[in-house]
Amino acid sequence: MVERPQPGGLVLSIGRLYCDLVFRGLAAMPRLGEERFAEEVAVVPGGGGFITAAHLIGLGRPSGLLARLGEDPISQALRPALEGSGIDLAFLESAADAGPQLTVAMVQDGERAFLSRRAGPARPATLAAALGDARACHLHIAEFATLAEIPDLVSEARRRGLTVSLDPSWDDALIRSHDLIARCSGVDIFLPNAAEACVIAGCDDLDLAGRRLAEHFAVVAIKDGGAGARLYCGGDQITLPAAPCRKVIDTTGAGDAFNAGFLAAWLAGHTPERTLAEGIACGTLSVQSVGGTGSKLDPRQVAHLADQLLETPVRRHG
Repeated sequence: MVERPQPGGLVLSIGRLYCDLVFRGLAAMPRLGEERFAEEVAVVPGGGGFITAAHLIGLGRPSGLLARLGEDPISQALRPALEGSGIDLAFLESAADAGPQLTVAMVQDGERAFLSRRAGPARPATLAAALGDARACHLHIAEFATLAEIPDLVSEARRRGLTVSLDPSWDDALIRSHDLIARCSGVDIFLPNAAEACVIAGCDDLDLAGRRLAEHFAVVAIKDGGAGARLYCGGDQITLPAAPCRKVIDTTGAGDAFNAGFLAAWLAGHTPERTLAEGIACGTLSVQSVGGTGSKLDPRQVAHLADQLLETPVRRHG
């Protein structure tokens, strides 16, 4: 496993910041030429960078958001929620061309569909200052699309002594790029979901995909929804089942919550099994509220659920 930073340092989380309009209570998804009505709607900050940072804060890990926020009314309406999140916003750039940046999320029976608009470039003007901050120990990249726009991002973070994680996050225009793995060179922790892992590795077998990705990244954690998650590191494979869940309300941001739990545990020096269990626990707890950060993760609940997971036999292969 890659050498871990000293505990307590600042985790920088970079990714596009969206205004999420989350519609719930749909009888059916809309089709062209039809209108549907939702029973509920929530307007919340979104994007993997923000969601991961917010959950890290809830878990007691200092985290700063590296992003750009528009100056339009829709973007600025997110200010109260951002400021109330506890995230360090010193590196949040305000720019006219950064908004409005929106995602419409439609949730039906636990499944969801998204429609998003990107605005302006992904690179914040604050990037150099953030990477050079003496408190920073780790950089989390919330989507490969951000790395594709900022190709020197990983190398610059590593030059500054930071470890780096990346969630590729599905993007139809990029996920099948033949050089995706090469462009991720230097990433320590790779955090795909099962579908992403198989496409990037070029195979349909999830275990084979994990082993192929582990040839390029020191740590590979694959999120597999109701089947749990897998971890490949140091030549070992660890598999844990999904945690019990009372009710799935909204799966938006569940992968980002997993990332937060995994990174917080990894940075704290926990064992690989414990690190994977806490990632699964965070993802499970996140789906029981609306939106990616609809409720704050309670470290005691996370620890309790992780304990339950570790009571079951862990499948470990050398």
